[in-house]
Amino acid sequence: MDEEEIKNALLKRAIGFECDEIVEEYVTDEKGNAVLSKRKVTKKFNPPDVSALRFLLEQSSLCDDDISNMTDEQLEKEKERLLQLLKEKEKKDENANL
Repeated sequence: MDEEEIKNALLKRAIGFECDEIVEEYVTDEKGNAVLSKRKVTKKFNPPDVSALRFLLEQSSLCDDDISNMTDEQLEKEKERLLQLLKEKEKKDENANL
């Protein structure tokens, strides 16, 4: 993995992400072969991780404040502010692609 991939993975963890969880159930047929009988795909939301967000903010120049001195409440507010900015950017990108 290069540095950019690591940053993207950390950002994804910091802001939360949605993924598909797949559960497959197999049965054995008359010949003893495994045959797929059921497949369930569920969307799962992984919530934002404050520790990852704190690390990102400490490592970046996004904030002039000393992040290590921020309280958990201040970090939560900053997280919400950044999440709102990301949502607005995603909406702009979606509208631009239409």
